[in-house]
Amino acid sequence: MPIDDESAPGTMIDATTGGEGEAGESAALGRIAGHVRGILQELGLDLSDPNLQETDRRVAKMYAEMFSGLREGSRPTVTCFPNDERYSAMVIEKQIPFYSMCAHHLVPFYGHAHMAYIPNDRILGLSKFSRILEFYAKRPQLQERLTEQVVGFLEDELRPQGAMVVIEARHLCVEMRGVKKPGAVTVTSALRGIFHQRSQREEFLDLLRRP
Repeated sequence: MPIDDESAPGTMIDATTGGEGEAGESAALGRIAGHVRGILQELGLDLSDPNLQETDRRVAKMYAEMFSGLREGSRPTVTCFPNDERYSAMVIEKQIPFYSMCAHHLVPFYGHAHMAYIPNDRILGLSKFSRILEFYAKRPQLQERLTEQVVGFLEDELRPQGAMVVIEARHLCVEMRGVKKPGAVTVTSALRGIFHQRSQREEFLDLLRRP
């Protein structure tokens, strides 16, 4: 099912939360840095260590960058072109790299997305595949939700005959903690429209296997 852009986690204003412009952004970064500093203190770390003196600010800035998809107004503007040639076969962009952060543990997961659609009246500018993926990846995220959000965006913006997204990713919450299984790959897929037909799915998956 499609998942709305503003689904949990919540929307971030400016770099993080609260306020507009540089003053609001600086204040928000300061609040995040304060919380990070508290965590470091609870861990018993010596904050006078030169290697830790600016860690709280660096982490705050990193979160502002990694979660930039939550910023108000960050939804990408999609450039579409009229399908004057009446192209009716599959359009695929594959091996699109991405990095995101697991919403459960706030550690990275990363991999590649493969996106396809069969157009009706509009063709998507090729660079927009990556921008759409980046928008949804830059927030605390679940791979399942990311997959649904991307395919939902394609369906809503293009109104194609169908769309399909496959994401393959490695999760550090699996590799470096808990069960500790390095190299495990999670694969998710989501589809709309004509891709419910087995022949269309098989064509897409066959094209993914080709070098």
